[in-house]
Amino acid sequence: MTDHHPSAGIKSWPEGDRPREKLLKKGPEALSNSELLAILLRTGVEGASAIDLARRIMDRFGTFRNMSHTDRREWKAFKGLGPAKIAQIEAALEIGRRFRDVEVRPDQPKIASAKDVADMLMPQMRDLKTEVFKVVYLNSNNRIIDMGNAATGTVNQAMPIVREIIHTALQKFAAAIICVHNHPSANIAPSPEDKKFTGELSAAGKLMGIKVLDHIIIGDDNYFSFADEGLMV
Repeated sequence: MTDHHPSAGIKSWPEGDRPREKLLKKGPEALSNSELLAILLRTGVEGASAIDLARRIMDRFGTFRNMSHTDRREWKAFKGLGPAKIAQIEAALEIGRRFRDVEVRPDQPKIASAKDVADMLMPQMRDLKTEVFKVVYLNSNNRIIDMGNAATGTVNQAMPIVREIIHTALQKFAAAIICVHNHPSANIAPSPEDKKFTGELSAAGKLMGIKVLDHIIIGDDNYFSFADEGLMV
């Protein structure tokens, strides 16, 4: 890269060194993480260009993944980084998370194990700050019909409603469902409430002809399966 003052405004840089121009000319894959972040930031702060600020942020967090589950108070360590810039970064991280969401297709493979579901949902659920409860709706061949959130809770609990889950499954003509929720603490051991809910949902499913195949708890790169542990009744 051509030499320039490290804190000089990006507009004063040679055009080929500017992140935005570099992206347009060479594509986003040619940019470093700091350069991509600098484009989001758009402007720097007093005494530092956008790229300088971006480098400081990347030095602090290391990866975008680490950045995505950072307490908002940690951003205060960066002088001049106001609510607007923080919102831009958080919005981009959320877009990235949603981009990883599973696209349901008619040719989607059968769900044969808890690992199949965990592998699909782990990337989007392992870093969430609050518990989110998802339901995977399956046809009689265990192929995915649909997938959606049933409840969003606090850091400690989500409160999915058994009746609503079964009602939605019936509306989608699902033959079976698999429930998945995350533990932000990364401790995948089921709580007494998790066990109680699983029993109630299984009972309601049997009553309405919906198989509840599993309840999976997502941690940080690991998971707990009620079915694998023989806890589905």
